[in-house]
Amino acid sequence: MAVAKKEQELLVTVSPHIRSDETVGRIMWTVSLSLLPAFVFGVYYFGPKAVYVTALCIVGSLFSEWLVQKMTGREVTLGDGSAFLTGLLLGMNMPASAPFYIPLVSSFVAVAITKQLFGGIGYNIFNPALIGRAFALITWPRAMTSWTEPTAAFVGLDAKTTATPLGLLKEGGMQKLVEVFGDKASLYTDLLLGHRAGSLGETSVIALLVGGAFLLYKRYITWHIPVSFLGTVAVLAWAFGGKGGLFTGDPLLHLLSGGLMLGAIFMATDYVTCPSTRLGQVVFGIGCGVLTILIRLKAGYPEGVMFAILLMNCFAPMIDRNLKSKVFGLKKEARK
Repeated sequence: MAVAKKEQELLVTVSPHIRSDETVGRIMWTVSLSLLPAFVFGVYYFGPKAVYVTALCIVGSLFSEWLVQKMTGREVTLGDGSAFLTGLLLGMNMPASAPFYIPLVSSFVAVAITKQLFGGIGYNIFNPALIGRAFALITWPRAMTSWTEPTAAFVGLDAKTTATPLGLLKEGGMQKLVEVFGDKASLYTDLLLGHRAGSLGETSVIALLVGGAFLLYKRYITWHIPVSFLGTVAVLAWAFGGKGGLFTGDPLLHLLSGGLMLGAIFMATDYVTCPSTRLGQVVFGIGCGVLTILIRLKAGYPEGVMFAILLMNCFAPMIDRNLKSKVFGLKKEARK
């Protein structure tokens, strides 16, 4: 009785050979899951509008990816979760009061232009969600800076606009912040829990840290960018952020305010747009921190995280090129 031999195809590839069960899809969906605690807090504070705005961003991102891939004859890759994650991050960078057309247009810019026109996932130069937000901020500055006061869930109160903590700090200094929040203890508590005006993702710092700790546990990110980013902001805010001279600033206020935690943990650590070497990631994080504080303290905008990360995205290839990992097994050339 003849037994049919099963033909096997052998592939010859360059070493090293690393086997892993992790896939792009698993990583993308896991990162989306890690954002769930912060999203829940956003819904709690801003109500159904938070779900509406975020859903528009996600739907717009998924449709944009499908449309471009269909038009260019490429495989549709909605299942890998990257477009969903882009939409989720973009939604968390939106104000709750954003009109419907801003999330839709911004998601098209983020996915169709920033990501797909460069070749799709892995080829984009800039973080897609941040480009989408930057486009929205430049195109509709008033709508993108109209912040809604959090009213704790579905209590049915009319939305009331107010300034963000960084906006209050920019306009009236620490005294104005303490006046609005009552005292410093209440200020820090509200910043930790997320009870303050801002983007949907600028909610509970605790929730963002929980998501970041989960990603560190899964080893999807490392400490190098978040720690160097946050540490640089803290040191520079302490040194230059006070009105009474050097080293009179409040580093804790800057760490807990704005989109710093969301940016340092979930945006700056994007695999595609950050350096690949550990030393390069530290340099990248320091650069993000320096630019963030420079914009917060000296520029017209009260917040600088988005611009800082996008500017450092430009330098990521150069950082990688000049801070290469040591190659073992190569002999140094003999000096003449």
